[in-house]
This record gives sequence, C-alpha cells and structure tokens, in this order.
Amino acid sequence: MNIDITGSRILFETPIELPFLGRLYISETLVVSWIVMILITGLCIWLTHDLKVTNISKRQAVAEMLVEMANKFVVGNMGSKFAYMIPFVGTLFATSLVSNLISLTGLRSPTADLSVEAAWAVIVFILITKQKIKAGGIGGYLKGFTTPIFVMTPFNILSELATPVSMACRHFGNILSGVVINTLIYGALSVASAKLFGLLPGIIGNFLSKIPFLSVGIPAITSLYFDWFSGCMQAFIFCMLTVMYIKNADEG
Repeated sequence: MNIDITGSRILFETPIELPFLGRLYISETLVVSWIVMILITGLCIWLTHDLKVTNISKRQAVAEMLVEMANKFVVGNMGSKFAYMIPFVGTLFATSLVSNLISLTGLRSPTADLSVEAAWAVIVFILITKQKIKAGGIGGYLKGFTTPIFVMTPFNILSELATPVSMACRHFGNILSGVVINTLIYGALSVASAKLFGLLPGIIGNFLSKIPFLSVGIPAITSLYFDWFSGCMQAFIFCMLTVMYIKNADEG
C-alpha cells in the first residue's frame, strides 16, 4: 500500500499524465472528495427540483429553510453588503460538514488530509487579502504591515501568513484526532475482548476470543462526539472564522 505525503492512500500505482500539470496520482482523499461533491450536488438537485410559489412540498420547505439559515448567518455577521458571499460560505460549510461526517460510512474523511484544509484556507486568505486591498487600496494594504512602527514589519507579515496556516491546522487537527482516537478505542476494545473471552476454557474460549464483542456499540457512542458533534462544530467554526476575517479586513 502506497501512502502520499499527506497520509492518504494511493489507490492506483500508475499515475495519470496531465498536460501542464504532470503526474496525478489517484488517492483515497481525491476519490472521497469527488464522492462528497456528487452527494452535495445530488442533494441540491433533489431539494430544488420542481419548485413552486404556493402549496410547496416539505422538500422545498427544507431547501428554503437552509437558504434562509445561510442568509442569516452571512448577512447577520457581515452585513448586507456581503450578501454575495452567501453561496461561497454555504458551499464551504456543506463541503466541510459532509466531508467530516462521511467517515461514519467507513470512508476516510477528506478533512483528515491537511492538503484539503490548506486549499480551503488559501482560498479564504486570497479573499481576505482582496478585501483588504479593496478597502484601503494597495498602498494602504502594504502600509498596514509597518504599523505601529516599521520594525514590526517582519512580525506583521508572519502574522498575516499565520491566518491560513492556523485555519487549516485547527480544522485538520480536530478531525484527524477524532479519527485516531476512534481507531485506538476500537483496537483497544478488540484486544480487551480477545483477552476477556480467552479466559474461557477450551474451544469455546478460543472461538469467542476471535469475535470483538466489546467493539460493538461502544465506538458508536464515542463517535457521537468525535464524528457528529465535532464534525458539525469544526464546519461551523471554519465558516465563522472565514466571515469574521473577511469582515475585519473590510473594516481595516
């Protein structure tokens, strides 16, 4: 089994040759990310199919509720001038949430791969920088690195670059830690089950010790936090940081 530098499993030994991009290895993260996008796209198509003005269906009611929640989240935190950010923030939240929760199916969560969060953080960083330049001009943006005094310039630059790094590492660390802890719990319970039932004499103990009884149920309880609660919270926190950073960039 080949593993790339991000810890994702390489599914095919032979890479795909792409013009101008070079070799592309098909990793588990890449495949699951496409599955996430297909799921979200399919859900959006299903929710928005056959929309009506009156006598709306429950499906349309759910779609309208989700849109209203996205509107309140973005406009409530950023103001109406940033209403154009609603599709981006909504997409970011949906992708993060589904990517976090897809581990419940046994697939490796794309957000357990640092390269995924790093790509999201770079996009957010570009939006933050764009908003700062839009608010104060290029001169004002560059001058901001010299405040309060010129000697602080290197530290201000490091602080600016730390924004995407901290966003990516925070999300990645929480999701990966949940995956690791659940794996350790499952493995520990399997060993404990084998040792416990191995105490039984004869063929019965030998047979029962091979069945991980203790691994059934308990990991599902721990996943309520590490998968459901933590997954939802990390998606929310990442989006909240996104809107706050962009809002602060506009205020200078």
